[in-house]
This record gives sequence, structure tokens and C-alpha cells, in this order.
Amino acid sequence: ASMDPNPEPASSGDENNNDVLEYRSFARIGFLGNPSDVYFGRTISFTIGNFWASAKLEPSDHLLIKPHPFHDLVRFDSLDNLVCRLKNEGYYGGVRLLMAICKVFRSYCKDNDIRLHDRNFTLSYDTNIPRQTGLSGSSAIVSAALSCLLDYYNVRHLIRIEVRPNLILNAEKELGIVAGLQDRVAQVYALLIFKWHVHSTVRRKWLDGDEFIISSMAEIAKLAEEGRTALLNKDYTKLKELMNRNFDLRRIMFGDECLGAMNIEMVEVARKIGAAAKFTGSGGAVVAFCPDGPSQVKLLEEECKKAGFIVEPVKLVPTRLNNSDLKTLSNP
Repeated sequence: ASMDPNPEPASSGDENNNDVLEYRSFARIGFLGNPSDVYFGRTISFTIGNFWASAKLEPSDHLLIKPHPFHDLVRFDSLDNLVCRLKNEGYYGGVRLLMAICKVFRSYCKDNDIRLHDRNFTLSYDTNIPRQTGLSGSSAIVSAALSCLLDYYNVRHLIRIEVRPNLILNAEKELGIVAGLQDRVAQVYALLIFKWHVHSTVRRKWLDGDEFIISSMAEIAKLAEEGRTALLNKDYTKLKELMNRNFDLRRIMFGDECLGAMNIEMVEVARKIGAAAKFTGSGGAVVAFCPDGPSQVKLLEEECKKAGFIVEPVKLVPTRLNNSDLKTLSNP
């Protein structure tokens, strides 16, 4: 379905909206094809219900971006406590993400003649997505905040759902975060996504026309195509092969030093018992597939426990698109 024609400049209306809005956006697993999404490739990815970020918007007299009491901590017990915190958590919390999506949202509405009311709000967030695990925690915060803005300004029906992943991506670009569309598409749609997509040294080589990098990225992208067929045919042996090949190609291109010993060990522990494994994103966590069923899962749990790793069974999230969202989808 397409949007209704509207020859006049779109407006969010003047009706009062005093409700508190709260949205949740889930973590994302890159199942096949990543990192080719950064190189105009293809991926299969999906959101999981194990971890999520939420954003809350409340009407207020002044526009306030509220720091998180833990992730945006600015008060410490001591200098050593501050240093320890920075080593473990880094310098950045979520306030910058909220500010960036507000800027991108406002710019998009202005460029597309979508008038917004002038009432202010307080925007805050929370998250339980582990940091630096390749589960797309940053874009989950941005995605949840965008949903709040769409409803507060009553413009959900005016901004097509296909546009929203790009808004999230642009917000992250504002902050220098380089990533592909797979996270944002999966989190906006909350679906299993197979999608085209228009790192450092590898990216430079790719831009410079390095034949090995270009051909390897093309092969990784093709794995997503083959994986889609394998899923539809329930060919789990093939799926296992594709996942393992995905990781092997990443390892060859980026090298062990870049990937990190612990990340490689997580993959090798899973492979040791015959499971397939690859990064969920760019490292920090892996997704494992046990084609032999519960007995193999038990073996995986035992081996991971010995190695000091935690196994979290994946909980798939059903789509949360509502009728308003579906109406914004373009005709195929």
C-alpha cells in the first residue's frame, strides 16, 4: 500500500498530546552476510527478545535530554573509580544518540515540508543490551527514540517505514559510527530481514579496488542469498556450512589480531562440538547454530562453561508493525 496523496505541506497537527510515550527496540543478530552490508552486499539478520533498549518521551516545558543514571555517569567515588569506569564502559553514553536522532528527525521533517508543533518534551532511555557485543545496542536506543518522536509529533503516517532505517543510520553517522543498514532495518521492522545494502584497513583496501577484498565481500554477500534458500528448504547442513564459511572469510580478510583471541575462541569452542558459529556483529558475541538439536545444545553449554563463556538461548521477536506502519510501505 502507498501513502494517501497530500498536496499540502504535511503537518503534525495542533492537538494536545500529554501522554507519556515509551517504546522498546530489540538487539539484533547478524545471521549471515555481515560485514558485507557495509560494502553494498546482502545480509540476513533478525531481532531477539533477550535484550532491548527503551526510550521514554514525556511532555515538558523545556526540551530536556535526560542522562542515564548509569550509562551517562558523571559522578564518581574517586579518580581511580573514574579511570576504571572509562576502561570498562568507554567515554560515551546514550545522550549523544538521543540528541543525534532529534537533529536528524527535525532536519528530515524540515526538508520534506512536514510541519511540527512547538511543544517540548523530556527524552530518556534505558538499555540492557551488553556493550561491545555486536548486538547493535546503539541503534536500538536510536530506533526506540525515533518511535517516540514519530508519535509525539503525530507523523508516523507521513514518514515511510523504508525511510526510518536511514534516519537511524544518519543519526549514527553524525557521531562517526560506521555501520551498515542491517541493524536498523531489522530493528525498525522487527522481522527476519534479507536485504541489499548499498572497517578500517579492510575498508580502505576495498575503496582502493583490492581484488581479494572485493571478491571476498562479494562471496560473503552471496552466502546470505544461499542462506535464504537453505532456510526456505530447511537445509540445516547447508546452513551450518554457510555460517562457518562466513566467519572464515572474515578471519582471512581482517586477521586474528583484529578479531581478537577471545572472539576466535568463542567460535572455536562452538565448532569443537560440531556447531556452526560466527560473529553477531563485529565481535564480542557469537551466534551458534546446533543442527543436531538439544543434545548438541547441552554439549555447547558444557564446553562454554569450561571456557568461561555464557550461553543465552535466542528468543525471536515477532513483528510489531502496526496498521499505520504498514500503510507507509511503498508498492513493490
